Amino acid sequence: MEDLPKLINSMKVGADRIREIVKSLRTFSRLDEAEIKYVDIHVGIESTLMILQSNIKGKIGKRSIEVIEEYGNLPLVECYAGQLNQVFMNILSNAIDALQMEAEKESSDLGLTNGNGKNGKNGKHPAQRKIPTIWIKTEVKDSENIRIRIEDNGPGMTEEVMKKLFDPFFTTKPVGKGTGLGLSISYQIVVEKHGGNMICNSAPGEGSEFLVEIPVRQAIAPVQEASETCPYAEQADLSIS
Repeated sequence: MEDLPKLINSMKVGADRIREIVKSLRTFSRLDEAEIKYVDIHVGIESTLMILQSNIKGKIGKRSIEVIEEYGNLPLVECYAGQLNQVFMNILSNAIDALQMEAEKESSDLGLTNGNGKNGKNGKHPAQRKIPTIWIKTEVKDSENIRIRIEDNGPGMTEEVMKKLFDPFFTTKPVGKGTGLGLSISYQIVVEKHGGNMICNSAPGEGSEFLVEIPVRQAIAPVQEASETCPYAEQADLSIS
């Protein structure tokens, strides 16, 4: 009798979460909105974060990634919402992977303790490790464009990697971990499909920042179709446990 209410409540929480995930998946894919239309960019970002929630929470050892959202007052943007959401998915997935690799390296350098609270091999206590963080900022650039910034405090990238970042099939991930198409497709969607701009600022040890600029209105016809396949969608852990 004591456990039954708890079980029912757990079922309700699980069902509510499933509903939110399914709702976010529909918003993310925009299957019923294939044509170009005016949308709220923040809704797309939030649906992407919801899909990646289990990757964000507790995937870095026992620590969650902190996501800091600084949303500006954006107008509705004329765009292909599903494809733009794919861009957010690719950038955020890369940020999560970078933070995970950084945390694994940091844990190795610190020489994690067996729970007795002693310092690691480099003299630092595990609690001194930096909190893995992703910043998402949106703002109006000018009367015709908006800007989305997605930044992480991961390991950053060298200048050599930066030069190849948007090349098809280029990846720094281990074999089987990435296709090398995510950022290439994202660049195509932003620049060729929407007439926007996409750049990355990064340096070793300084994290990475992706800037995506999109026109508020589409003045010219899109150049060509970008791939609808999201290389990272199948990697998103949608479990509710």
